[in-house]
Amino acid sequence: MTESARQLVYFEAFADPIAEQVIGDADNITLTRLECQAAPAAIALALETAHGFQLMAKTEHPVDWRPLAPVLDACPNLLAVSSLGAGYDMVDVEACTERGIMVVNNSGANSDSVAQHAAGMMLVLSKNMLRLDKLVRREAGIDRFTDGLVGRELTDKTLGIVGLGNIGRRLARIASAAFGMRVIAYDPYLAPADFAERDAEAVDFETLFAESDAVSLHCPLTDETRGMVDAAAFKRMKPSAHFITTARGYIHDEAALVAALAEGQIDGAGIDVFDEEPPGPGHPLMEFDNVLLTPHVAGVTDVANREMARQSALQWIDILSGRRPPRLVNPDVWPAYQERHPRITGNPVID
Repeated sequence: MTESARQLVYFEAFADPIAEQVIGDADNITLTRLECQAAPAAIALALETAHGFQLMAKTEHPVDWRPLAPVLDACPNLLAVSSLGAGYDMVDVEACTERGIMVVNNSGANSDSVAQHAAGMMLVLSKNMLRLDKLVRREAGIDRFTDGLVGRELTDKTLGIVGLGNIGRRLARIASAAFGMRVIAYDPYLAPADFAERDAEAVDFETLFAESDAVSLHCPLTDETRGMVDAAAFKRMKPSAHFITTARGYIHDEAALVAALAEGQIDGAGIDVFDEEPPGPGHPLMEFDNVLLTPHVAGVTDVANREMARQSALQWIDILSGRRPPRLVNPDVWPAYQERHPRITGNPVID
């Protein structure tokens, strides 16, 4: 290691070995692997000298070592932290910005995987596969035309998407092109012309919940979106509609969803994210035979894991070389980073 080498710390492993390969080929970047069960003193010592901190998935990353203010204050040389995927809600972004630390994510790397997961949930629910699977397992004689168990085609139905970014736009394309669905979307950060380019019609939040046969969430967890899907939103939905989320817990009100299902306000739900993860046995949503549950794995596939790791590695090379990264979450920090990078690493910023 040379005097000007930059140190990148990560826990256990990247999502795919390609990250270590890409970074290993870069000049003057030293990788330090930490074990989640290592002694706190050893972890603290590694982070104290680290220039970069690669995070694991939120459900796997050690809680005591999340990049919150106390951890950040113990990392005087830290220049950036990177989330594994698109989400970065376990990072104190404001605290990072105040300390001149960049926050980056890897949005887009697993977009196809998440969109396909949401589409799969939509199919399972509309075709009544959950109820039918249980019926086949427990009954010898089955009336395939029993009222309430006949599946519904998605053709000509309406899909409502909240958040028409990388994932939402891919789901819109799948729904319109493959299923012949009408797609409507709510995204206050897009211009009107953007919706047509992304295979969707722009509507307001209330209209989306009232008109959709399926609602799918694809927005980040922020102060603005926390609790956005509440009891009032569920009451607007059709009794035949399905609610799907592969976004983040706390965006929807879990208690309100349980009540909506129990009261028959909606026909079913597909849930990949929870307030507390993993949800553990006894979660109230487990009591329903019209709810499909997966453990926050919508973006976990062979292709997505490799792409997240590769994309993350290339972005780290940019960051630790003094370049502006392509997926900077807190752009206001850039001037402070430009000042800190040469002072800490001894290497100039590359414009």
